Amino acid sequence: MDKKQIAACTILALGIALGGFFPGYYYYISNRNNNTVTVKGLAEMDVSADLAFWKIKFKTTGDDLTALQQKMAGDLGAIEAFLQKSGFSKNEIMIERINTNDLKTNPYRSGEITDSRYILDQTITVRTTNVTLVEQALSKIGDLVAQGIIFDNQEYSSPVSYLFTGLNQIKPKMLEMATQNAKQAAEQFALSSQSKVGKIKNANQGVFSILPREQIPGVSETEQINKTVRVVSTVVYYLE
Repeated sequence: MDKKQIAACTILALGIALGGFFPGYYYYISNRNNNTVTVKGLAEMDVSADLAFWKIKFKTTGDDLTALQQKMAGDLGAIEAFLQKSGFSKNEIMIERINTNDLKTNPYRSGEITDSRYILDQTITVRTTNVTLVEQALSKIGDLVAQGIIFDNQEYSSPVSYLFTGLNQIKPKMLEMATQNAKQAAEQFALSSQSKVGKIKNANQGVFSILPREQIPGVSETEQINKTVRVVSTVVYYLE
């Protein structure tokens, strides 16, 4: 056999060998990629509200508009004094304009007006990071009622909204906790399948939810100071 024939045979043999290697290699990679387990990891953290909005709506009724305006001004001064005495600063107290409802100008009224003609109302909003102060002031609101101030909270399911604004600060820690929880689930699965957990193939961090710590029917999360932040992450691990 001459040198040309030997070279041709060598190339042919190499081609056959490579032709068998690459399909086998990619089959191995494909099987390895499919050998995965998908698990979910739960993380929960108890937090407290760090911001409160307190809507204080008060009103008065009567037939003498001038006298009613004077009454509203007196009530406003009494509420402001109460709030400042309770520890709130002027920057935390926002005063809205007076709303006047003249029943005689209401096109939908029927019959003669037997009650008071005018209804005046005004809203004060307290925005504060001192959540505890709101709770303390709420417990003493009866002092204002004793002065003849009428409050109207019918527009609001609750006069106070408690919010938690520190979600971004706790996200990294909670995602770490959720991933650890997911890995424990994957390791339990691997143990039962006589395999070993490898690297993460992909992960979905999930949606963060802020829930009331106490699950009370009819009570929303914003009505409670104490809350629970929850996230469920989905993680796909390779199995070896």
